[in-house]
Amino acid sequence: MTESEGNNAMTILIAYDGSADSRAAIEFAAKHLSAEPALLVTVWEPLLVQLKRYPLAAGALDSDTEDEAHAQADHHAKEGAELAIASGLADVTYRAVADNESIWKTIVDVADEVDASVIVTGSRGLAGVRSVLLGSVSNHVLHHAHRPTLIVPPVKKP
Repeated sequence: MTESEGNNAMTILIAYDGSADSRAAIEFAAKHLSAEPALLVTVWEPLLVQLKRYPLAAGALDSDTEDEAHAQADHHAKEGAELAIASGLADVTYRAVADNESIWKTIVDVADEVDASVIVTGSRGLAGVRSVLLGSVSNHVLHHAHRPTLIVPPVKKP
């Protein structure tokens, strides 16, 4: 269930971070886009990227932290692939990818690399000021990817 090479079929790239919103994206893709192979991508931040973003946290970060982050991302990616298969997608691979600049750019770059036919991502559902201040991975992917992008809205809670 790791990434296959030399696959000429178009690929559905599904961004997965373990959240309920990313699970909803997988389930939607399985229901509506199941005819193509799927690649589950989990993006993780290497130690150097974290240090650039959070210099005051330098004392709490070490190489063990980086190994744990990579292992956790790989675990999330595998979990996402298993969920995709359980949801009905048949040809599923997965990959944990290090974020060297920004999560959205990494997703777009991987989609370009595999020539994905569509990018599927969940939405955190942030609105108003929070959305402006925090930015949105899905919004950036939508505006920077040069391919179809499907953003699955948050699941409505009963």
